[in-house]
Amino acid sequence: MFEFLFKRPDDKPGDMPAGKAAKSDPAAAPAGAQRALQAEKVKQLAGNEVAAADFILQCDFSELRLAAAEFVRTPAQLERVHAAIRNTDRRVAKLMQSRLDAIRHHQSELQRGQACLDHARQLLADEKLTPNQVAELDRRWAVIAAPELMGEFDLVRTALARRLEAQVVLQRGVIDSVTALRKLASSALPVAEVAASLEQLDALHAAALVAPEYASLPRHLVTEFAAERARLASSIGALEQGEAALAGREAMLALWQAQATATLNVDALKKEWSKLPPGPPGDAAAGLQQRFDALLASVPQEVRKPKEARPAESKSGADPARSAGPARPSAPGADQHFLDELAAMEAALQQGSLGSAAEHDKALKDSKGMRLTAAQSERLAHARGELKRLSDWARWGGNVSREELIKAVENLTTQSLVMSELAKKVGSMRERWKALDTLSGAAPKSLWERFDAACGAAYAPAAAHFKHLAEERHTNAAKAQALIAEANAQAAGLAGADSVDWKQMAVTVQRLRLGWSHLGAIDRKDKKRLDQQFADVLNVLQAPLEQQRKSEVAHREELIEQVAALDASDRHALDALRAAQERWQELARALPLERKAEQAMWHRFRAACDAVFAKRKESAHAADAERRTHQAAKDAVSARLEASNRAGVDATALSCLLREAAAEWQAIGPVPRAAEAKVDKRYQAAIAAVQQQAQNARRAAGAAQAGALRDKLRLCQRLEAELARPLVPPSDDSGDWDARWAALPALQPDYEAVLAARFKAAQAVLAAADDARAVYVRLLEQNRPTLLQEILRLEIAAGIDSGSEFARERLKLQVEVLQSSLKSGQKPLSQAAQLRQLCAMPALADDRTASRIDQLFASIGRDIGKDIGKDTGKDPG
Repeated sequence: MFEFLFKRPDDKPGDMPAGKAAKSDPAAAPAGAQRALQAEKVKQLAGNEVAAADFILQCDFSELRLAAAEFVRTPAQLERVHAAIRNTDRRVAKLMQSRLDAIRHHQSELQRGQACLDHARQLLADEKLTPNQVAELDRRWAVIAAPELMGEFDLVRTALARRLEAQVVLQRGVIDSVTALRKLASSALPVAEVAASLEQLDALHAAALVAPEYASLPRHLVTEFAAERARLASSIGALEQGEAALAGREAMLALWQAQATATLNVDALKKEWSKLPPGPPGDAAAGLQQRFDALLASVPQEVRKPKEARPAESKSGADPARSAGPARPSAPGADQHFLDELAAMEAALQQGSLGSAAEHDKALKDSKGMRLTAAQSERLAHARGELKRLSDWARWGGNVSREELIKAVENLTTQSLVMSELAKKVGSMRERWKALDTLSGAAPKSLWERFDAACGAAYAPAAAHFKHLAEERHTNAAKAQALIAEANAQAAGLAGADSVDWKQMAVTVQRLRLGWSHLGAIDRKDKKRLDQQFADVLNVLQAPLEQQRKSEVAHREELIEQVAALDASDRHALDALRAAQERWQELARALPLERKAEQAMWHRFRAACDAVFAKRKESAHAADAERRTHQAAKDAVSARLEASNRAGVDATALSCLLREAAAEWQAIGPVPRAAEAKVDKRYQAAIAAVQQQAQNARRAAGAAQAGALRDKLRLCQRLEAELARPLVPPSDDSGDWDARWAALPALQPDYEAVLAARFKAAQAVLAAADDARAVYVRLLEQNRPTLLQEILRLEIAAGIDSGSEFARERLKLQVEVLQSSLKSGQKPLSQAAQLRQLCAMPALADDRTASRIDQLFASIGRDIGKDIGKDTGKDPG
C-alpha cells in the first residue's frame, strides 16, 4: 500500500519488479545459472539445425540466440526463425534476413546462369552462328555469379569457339581459293599446269560446300569463286585454241621450210598462211611471223613472177644469154624516205594508233614517181589493208562509244547535280564526242542529232539557272543604284540642315553599309564603277559623323576619369557612380559609336565602376571571411566532439572535453547568418551525443562496480559460512582466499575499505584459536536478524517483493520508516549508505537470504552504480 513512497522516477509503468517475477515462480533458478545452462545447450547444437531454431525461439538471452543462429542455414528454418523473432531480436532477425537474401540472390543468379546456358546451347545447335552472338553471350555471362554452372558453360563455350574457328578457317580457305584463281588467270603458266591447279581448287571448293559451317559462309565469296572459275575456264579454252593454232602454224612452216625454195609460190604461201587460225598475241606468234617473212624473202625473184609471164619467156626462144642486145636493168625500188614512212605506218598500226597511221598513209600517197618492187607493193598493200580493217573496227567501236555517251548524257537529267557541275559534265561530253570524231571518223547524222538533243535537254536546267543568275545581277545593279541615290539625297539634306540628328545619321549610314554588303552578285563590268560611287557618297556622310563621334569619345573619357577618381570610402560615392552611369546611358542613346570603339570604352567604364564597388565590398568581404573563419572553428569543435563520440573514451575525459568545448565555443565569434542555425544544430547534436556516451560510460562503470561489489560480498559470506561449520578444523589456506579476493576487480575506496575489513576480520578468525572463532561465530549469529532487517529495508526502498513469509515484518517496517520520517523531518538514508551498512555487517546468510541479496543486486544494480558515481564525485548523468 505504501509502494508509491518508493517508486523511482525512471520506472516504466509496464515494467514488472523482479520481486514479483520471483514470486510468480519461486522455484526459478538465478539468471546466471539459467544462462550457463543454456550456454551448454548452445555447444550441443552443432549440426542440428531444427534444434538450433527451437532453441532460438525459446532462449531469453540475445547473445546465446545469436550464437545459435550460426547453425541455421536452410531457407525453411531461416523463414521460421525470422517470422518468429523479427520483432524481438533485431540482430538475429537481421542475420536471418541477410542469409535469406543471399539465398534468394544465389537462386536468381542460378536462374540467370541456366537461361544463359540454355541460350548457349541454342547457339551451338544453330546453323548460322555469328561472332556477335557469341560476344553477346560472353557479356551476359560475365555479370552472372553461378560457379555451379561454370563447368557446363565452359564446355559449351569451347564448342562455340571451335565452331567460330572452323568458320574462320572455311572463309579463309574460300578467300584463298578466289585469290589463287585470280593469280592463275594472270599467270603465264602452260595450259596443263593451269588445268591441274584448277582441278585442285575445284576439289577444295567442293569440300568447302559440304563443310558443316557452310551456312556461315558469305554468299558473295561463293559467287566470286564461281565467276572467277568461269572466267578462268574461258581463258583456258582460249589458251588451248591459241596453242593449237601455234602448233598448226609451226607444223606448216616446218613443212614449207623443208621444201626447196624454187618449188614455192609466194601467193600460194600467203593464201595458205592466211587460212590458218590466228595464234594468240605474244612472242611465239611474232617469231612464227618473222620466220614466215624470212621464208618469203628467200624465194627467188623468178619464182615470184606471175604465172602469165613465165610461159611467154619459155616461148621466146632458147637461152636468154643468146638474146639480142644487152640485158635490161631491174625495176628500181622505193627510196629510203618511203621505206621509213612505211615502217612508221606499220609501227603505228602495231600500236593501234590509227591517227598516226592515217597520216603516214597520206604521206605515202603523196610520194609519186617511183616504182615499187613486188615485195614493197605487197608490204604496202598489207599495211593499207590492216589500216582499213582497224579503221572499220574503230568506226564500229566509235559508234558504240557514242551510243554509251548518249546514254550517259540522257542519265544526267535524272541526277541531282549542282548547276556548275552539270554544265561542266555537258561540256566534257561534247569534248569527248569531238575526240571520237578525230579517232573514229565522222559520226552518222542520226547519232549526232540524238546526242545534240540529249545535251540540250540535260543543259536546259543549267541554262535556266544561269539566266536567272544574270537577271539577279541586273536586279542587284538596280538596287545598288537606288542605294547610291538615297545616299546622295542624305548628303544633300545634311548640307542644307541647321541641326542634325546624329543618332539617326549613324543609323542611316549603318543601314546603307549593311544594305550594300547584302547586295548579291553584280556584273564585273559594273561592279567597280558602282563601288567607287558608293564609297564617294558615303565619305561625304561619314566625315561630319566621325567628327561628332570624336567629341563624344572625349565626353566619355571624362566620365571614365571621373569614376576612376571617386573615393570608394566616401558615403556619396555610390550616388556619384549612379549619376555617371545615367550620363553614360544618355550619351550612348544620343550617338552610338562604332561597335568596336563602343565596346572598348564601355569595358573601361565598367571596369572603373567595378573597381569602386570592389573597394566598397572589401570590408564586407573581410567581415564575411572572419565569420567563415569562425564557422570553420565552430565546425572544428563539433568535429572534435563527434570524433570523441566515435572513439572509446571514459566518462572523465568526456566531461573534461565537454567543459573545454563549451569554453572554446563561447570564445569564438559570430558565424554567417545563413549557416548559424546549421552550425548550432550540429554542435548541440554533438554535445548530446557526447553526454549520452558519458552517461552510458558511467552506467557501465556503475554496473561493473555493482557486480564486483556483489562478488566480493559473496566471497565474504562464503568465508563466514566456512567459519560457522563446526566440524571443519582451522586451516592455513589463507593464501587461497587471498588469491580469490585479488582476482576480483577493485571497488571504490569506501566499499573496498568496508568489505576488505570484513574479509580480513573473517580471515584472521579463520587462522585463530577455537575460542576466538566461537566468539566470531556468535557475532555472526547475532547479526543475522539485523541483516534480514537491512535486506527488508533495502527491498522496500527498491520496490522488490520480499515474499509472503516477510509480509508482516515488511508492513511493520514501512510504517516505522514513515512515522520516523514524519516525526523527525529528516530524509532516510540513501540506498548507498544502507548498502554500505549491509556490506559492513558480518552475519550468516542462508540460501534464501543469499538469493534475496542477489535479487536485490539485480534490481538496484544500476542505482548502485549511480550511487557509487555520486560518492566518488562524478556526474551520474
